[in-house]
Amino acid sequence: MTDRVRSDDSVTFGVDIGGTKVFGVALDAAGAVVAESRVATPHAEDRDGVEPGADVADAVAEVVASLRSRAASPRAPVGVGVGAPGMVDRAGTLRFAPNLPGAAGSDLQALVTKRVPDATVVLENDANCATLAEQTYGSLRGVRQALMVTLGTGIGGGLVIGGEVQLGASGFAGEIGHMIVDPAGPPCPCGRRGCWERYASGGGLGRLAREAAYAGRLPHVVAQVGGDPENVHGENITRAAVSGDAGAMGVLEELGWWVALGLANLVAMVDPERCVLGGGLAEAGELLLEPTRRAFEVLVEGGSVRPRIDIAGAALGERAGAVGAALAARSAGRA
Repeated sequence: MTDRVRSDDSVTFGVDIGGTKVFGVALDAAGAVVAESRVATPHAEDRDGVEPGADVADAVAEVVASLRSRAASPRAPVGVGVGAPGMVDRAGTLRFAPNLPGAAGSDLQALVTKRVPDATVVLENDANCATLAEQTYGSLRGVRQALMVTLGTGIGGGLVIGGEVQLGASGFAGEIGHMIVDPAGPPCPCGRRGCWERYASGGGLGRLAREAAYAGRLPHVVAQVGGDPENVHGENITRAAVSGDAGAMGVLEELGWWVALGLANLVAMVDPERCVLGGGLAEAGELLLEPTRRAFEVLVEGGSVRPRIDIAGAALGERAGAVGAALAARSAGRA
């Protein structure tokens, strides 16, 4: 990655708002990432009197300023695409955001525009952005019927039908993390119980990990975090599994079953050619993909007779959402 582009290059900025970080990239005309920046995701509920979405908009503006300082964009207006987790309507309002409650209900597009007044700002759902990026540069190139699943703090989704990313009537298509898989399951930030993301997201991995730790199945991992099972988190499991820890690999096996359960339900509805897993959890690679594939073959309807559905990892990794946001801004600027 270069630190600065030539003055005649056209650069678009994309920012992905996650549950733990706000991550941005500068994308040049050829689709190369020429700079990136990140800050911690703020949570306005921690501060009294903060306008809904203001802290998040400040963080987005900070990331854009950092990108501009290192990747010159001489053309005006500047294009800024923002991917937000939750229900983003077609007017750019974040209607509902279980994993970003301090910004829920805000006109986030307008708030960012106010802070970056020389920019044309486009707000989209973060998973739809990731889907667009993978469709343009990654694992969904040339695939006309596909399902994208982003496994992060929560679970987002993107649906490709006939080669087009589907937004739905109001813009809310793809909120697959809140598909209920166990009505008696643990509470979800959305207000219901047993949503898929309570089992198959980063938070779900942490819960499965602590259950395994309390059951005595992760002695080495518990020892590494000071002896308290409550200190075991998802990232501890991924690192231990990479090192070959049998207990940690068992937790990822369980996580893979929950991922596969949701995929099987979704595949029964949309019949895709390929399912792509992205987001932070997908960085585990085959340690998660392989148990997911095995479980999926058992759980999916007609698994022994239907054409094989490929389950692959996202090619763009953690950059997918931000790259897709930049692409969305670029597309809007050409409209």
